[in-house]
Amino acid sequence: MKKSITCILLIYTVLVLHSIKIHAGEQKNDSLLLMWWNVENLFDTHNDPDIDDEEFTPEGRNHWTQKKLALKRLRIKQVLDSINTSPEYRRYPDILAFAETENRTVFAGILKEIGSSPYKTLYIESPDKRGIDIGLAYNPQTVRLISSKFYIVPVGNDKPTRHIIIAGFSAGGHPFRLMLNHWPSRAFDKEWTEQKRITAAKTARHIADSLRRTDATIDLIIMGDFNDEPENRSIKQVLGSSGDAARVRRACSDLLYNCWSGYSGIGSYSYRNNWERIDQILLSCGMLQKKGLSISHNAFRCFYFPNMLAQSANRPYSTYHKGKYKGGYSDHLPLLLKVDIESAKKR
Repeated sequence: MKKSITCILLIYTVLVLHSIKIHAGEQKNDSLLLMWWNVENLFDTHNDPDIDDEEFTPEGRNHWTQKKLALKRLRIKQVLDSINTSPEYRRYPDILAFAETENRTVFAGILKEIGSSPYKTLYIESPDKRGIDIGLAYNPQTVRLISSKFYIVPVGNDKPTRHIIIAGFSAGGHPFRLMLNHWPSRAFDKEWTEQKRITAAKTARHIADSLRRTDATIDLIIMGDFNDEPENRSIKQVLGSSGDAARVRRACSDLLYNCWSGYSGIGSYSYRNNWERIDQILLSCGMLQKKGLSISHNAFRCFYFPNMLAQSANRPYSTYHKGKYKGGYSDHLPLLLKVDIESAKKR
């Protein structure tokens, strides 16, 4: 009899502990935090003979030294730590993507700065002649990487641009796709370079259309530095972006929702002391439905704290400004998106 009671109590204890573990996991997976940030020229100090990175060496024009790189790493860590301690988030991003990283090693070095970093990386070298890529990191404890692929943006071999990256993830048992972009810059003249961004937009649109043909309500998150603003042709007409959520729901296979819609804060980039919104996060209509992955009010934010702005407060406190070293964070501000996992909440 005593053995039977002991056995029952043991089984009960195991079940209770298992239940607690499950619910603890569910609590962690009720939402995801995604981050996009152009970190402005995250280079190591070595001269890579295969790319044009001489200016970011100790002897180069920017006199890029280990000391400057160490400060750059510290600045990025300060931002990530600030997100982690923010009452709004209290966590590091589950997925983060950095533009303008030179290579996998320097990108991974940033992640090591984070205490007990759980991150795994997905890094695809781009054909950009300066060697700047997009680095993607994710927390395998909260999301699972299922697939990855890159697409070439056919702008010509004279000045190739960054690949568009597609990563397939699963969170709370629910699959979603993430598309990462860093389109050609507006260097010298916006109109002169517009066609290159139109080409990038057509490539991104082709990818999105292919995914939506398979599943019209697919959960797709598109992030990037597009070097165009929400109202520009490449974003609004070619990629198919709208700030009207109801309209996006009605045109599931054609439109994407632009998260800048209704946002009253400053932009992510400043040109001639005017804030611009060239960094963007766009969502498929599936993300606007209360099933699987979805967003709530105020899910999107351009994140900064006062020290991330220059003293004039009308531009980011950048690493370089007009060719002069300033020792700041970046010439862009990061974007954050908090995504709810509806399936996890309903279990």
